[in-house]
Amino acid sequence: MNKTGTQPIETKRLLLRRFVAGDAEDMFRNWASDKEVTRFLTWPPHESVAVTRSLLENWISRYKDGGFFNWAIEWKQSGQVIGGISVVNLVEQLDAAEIGYCLGRAFWGRGIMPEALKAVEGYLFETAGLNRLSAVHDVNNPKSGRVMEKAGMLREGVLRGAGKNNQGICDVAQYAILHSDWLSQKADKGGQEHYE
Repeated sequence: MNKTGTQPIETKRLLLRRFVAGDAEDMFRNWASDKEVTRFLTWPPHESVAVTRSLLENWISRYKDGGFFNWAIEWKQSGQVIGGISVVNLVEQLDAAEIGYCLGRAFWGRGIMPEALKAVEGYLFETAGLNRLSAVHDVNNPKSGRVMEKAGMLREGVLRGAGKNNQGICDVAQYAILHSDWLSQKADKGGQEHYE
């Protein structure tokens, strides 16, 4: 594994970059305070922008660690931050990482999160040198699983009672993609990056 940390990644519609203190208002407004967005997440909706600012301060202080991967998703058309995608669990001995993400409700259904996830997969495989990427979702939130499928991940199974989120203890579906899978998919597309 290469400890490359959070570096900018650009796609057709998105700029994935480090969070900055000035992102607090966008983050609070677009997703962190929304009970619908956080419904299946492991953290409660933020009650004030001060909570969001405090969290961002923590994240920003961790960017100097090359093993910290946490991107703001900036919508290029408007310049506003509309979501986030990060490594939520890094297992260096296996060159493996679990990815988590969230997106403002106003931007759901536009293929934005698969675009971001594919871009992060490419970075983590090619630049950070990882071998396995995984993600999980509450089985009651199948739309998150569709994001994983669109990004080339394969469903590995359901872990019963293995997760806990704002709905309580839940069954989680696990998806994953190996570097070899990613290379095969890329070859099938003629070596072109396809984010949409």
